[in-house]
Amino acid sequence: MNSYPPIDEHGIVGDLQTAALVSADGTIDWWCAPRFDSPSVFASLLDSEKGGHCSLAVEPTASAVTIRQLYLPDTAILLTRFSGPDGVGEVADFMEPIRGTEPAARHRLVRVARVVRGSLTFTLACRPRFDYARATHTLDLTDERTAVFRSSTADLHLQATDAIALDPDGADITARFTLSAGERAAVVLTTASVGAAVSAAPAWESIADEFDRCRFFWQTWLRSSTYRGRWRDMVNRSAITLKLLTYAPSGAPIAAATMGLPEQIGGERNWDYRYTWIRDASLSVRALTDLGFTEEAYAFRNWLRDRVDAGGTASGEPLQIMYRVDGDPHLEEVTLTHLEGYQGSAPVRLGNGAADQIQLDIYGEAADALAQATGMAGIAGWRTFTGLIDWLADNWDRPDEGIWETRGGRQEFTYSRLMTWVAFDRSIRMATENARPADIARWTGERDAVFRQIIDRGWSEKRRAFVQHYATDVLDASLLLMPRMGFLSPRDPMWLSTLDAMDKELVSDSLVYRYDPDASPDGLRGTEGTFNLCSFHYVEALARTGRVQQARYAFDKMLTYANHVGLFAEEIGPSGEQLGNFPQAFTHLALIAAAIALDEELDRVESQPHSAH
Repeated sequence: MNSYPPIDEHGIVGDLQTAALVSADGTIDWWCAPRFDSPSVFASLLDSEKGGHCSLAVEPTASAVTIRQLYLPDTAILLTRFSGPDGVGEVADFMEPIRGTEPAARHRLVRVARVVRGSLTFTLACRPRFDYARATHTLDLTDERTAVFRSSTADLHLQATDAIALDPDGADITARFTLSAGERAAVVLTTASVGAAVSAAPAWESIADEFDRCRFFWQTWLRSSTYRGRWRDMVNRSAITLKLLTYAPSGAPIAAATMGLPEQIGGERNWDYRYTWIRDASLSVRALTDLGFTEEAYAFRNWLRDRVDAGGTASGEPLQIMYRVDGDPHLEEVTLTHLEGYQGSAPVRLGNGAADQIQLDIYGEAADALAQATGMAGIAGWRTFTGLIDWLADNWDRPDEGIWETRGGRQEFTYSRLMTWVAFDRSIRMATENARPADIARWTGERDAVFRQIIDRGWSEKRRAFVQHYATDVLDASLLLMPRMGFLSPRDPMWLSTLDAMDKELVSDSLVYRYDPDASPDGLRGTEGTFNLCSFHYVEALARTGRVQQARYAFDKMLTYANHVGLFAEEIGPSGEQLGNFPQAFTHLALIAAAIALDEELDRVESQPHSAH
């Protein structure tokens, strides 16, 4: 395996409760189980020596082997293909989605090797390192095809089909086997609780059935999409990715599958993103709803209602900015000092200390997402929601930490005010359209007060633009959402002037920085790349403003930064490399929104009759 493969040289597989990253050379270098936010089984992505991995690849020879990775169309089944003078083979990685709403005790990752031409020798090395490499393990080799790795936190069962004979390597497992054209072999990795019984050895029929069920699930799910636009492959891949990042038992989407991947190589901006942010989750659900996926919206609505009813947030607000996937609000941040971090990017943080921040914008994103789903979970759900908006009416006008979770102190952030305006606006609409009881007069008064305040204090005459917060002239790309949220028209002169200012200061060859940390210190050292969420929001803003050709060019350029299987991390670095946690829900939901907006505007332009020359 590569010591540290580039962040973007990975695909993702998952079962809607957990997910694993598979590098482009066939190595599983990240897998946490039984949940996204559980301790790791493999984590060599954060420490190539200590973290643990499972590699399955064609044995290196004197002859060059070309490796290509792709997804089986419209699925989350990942294929890693090996081509060379001796033959052509592949490894298929998949996890069958777990149905129902109960957390599963076991999670199976299936790796199928096969040769389609010639003859190839494969090597297997399974070296788990449980609990972020903090727990030791023992090896129980029950026979030549079944091994059990036992630790104090979890067990991992490895079972192989007939062609593979397992060899102990200390407390780890290796194997070497040769397949000819038409032959195949499989390795099944099953995470289980400590001391769990080992299942019977896998039969080919059951593996084939599992593969077919997995393919059927994804292709059937994707048929619900209403998107018929110009970028169907990328939109479908983004939709699948958002679904993969949703914890099915609770309906809670997470921000990313990983933790600790840096926003700058060697820097300290290395966060744990395996949790459910109200903001990210709301925007993810909105993106899926816009594509016609309604089941996810209803599940998230119920999860959100339960969070408000449960109370007990770290910040004392009715909603916390993030939770664990089961709704637990406790996310104590600790540093894993024994791990060196990706390419030496320390510290590696577990948990997230930003959980106790106050970010008032989350009420707007949640209201906007909920407004897309009918019913509001019945009368009880509506009462819960109105209590939330009544609370906001008393509390919107105060400083907070803002959307970017800066650690430089609270400010009166313009984006936070914008989204409180959205919260009141969407709530008024829902109450009116559904004839529900609400203090509409008060909500309307507060909505209008927020509007006037943003115009009076969020606008800088000096910059001729809306700015990051009321005490600065710094620009902030989060405000690219102003037209989309309906705060002002995309053709409003104040907005056009703001967009022009961002063009000059935050945009670099269509890539967009969040803000200038030198001009607006955020309490952290180092720099970061351009932010993919903002780059796609920029495309959407250009399209709605009528700059359709510029928007399309910017969108097409952004798509060139996708990795080989259509996935994005959080940021793009100075050399075009992907940075930050991977894959990032923020990026993929914004891609969907940009594609929908651009399709609509292109259709409008192309439907207009050409003027005579």
